[in-house]
Amino acid sequence: MTVSAAAPGSGSVSGSGSGEGGRGPSAPGLGPAAPRRIPPAERGATRIADRVVAKIAAQAAREVVGAPPEGGAAPHAAVTVHQDVARVRVSLELGYPSDLGAQCGAVRRRVAERVRALAGMEVPEVAVQIERLHSAHTGTADRGRIT
Repeated sequence: MTVSAAAPGSGSVSGSGSGEGGRGPSAPGLGPAAPRRIPPAERGATRIADRVVAKIAAQAAREVVGAPPEGGAAPHAAVTVHQDVARVRVSLELGYPSDLGAQCGAVRRRVAERVRALAGMEVPEVAVQIERLHSAHTGTADRGRIT
């Protein structure tokens, strides 16, 4: 059996397929054939756990709303990931009075941006749920409820 292979810069080289203990054809003086390089995208898969994406989303929400109001809880998130798509639900507590719509919009944008940048996932949906409003005027005696 004769095999022809083109070596870089040297035309073609012929060798016998039965030498080298079955390792394949080789050019005289070059040793065994080099192994085929596998592109990085074909070497395996990376899976990021839902809870990791949820932590990224919660941190992004904290970056927007800042420290929780006195007696309040920090933002937390729940995430559903399917392939490279993450659907996020963020729950948070906000100070009152404030522009709630603007704050929720900023949270949506920041969460989508950070999950896309850090996890490489598309985020078609970020649902923001306001759990409680905290009034700066009433203090913590009523546990943040506005009456």
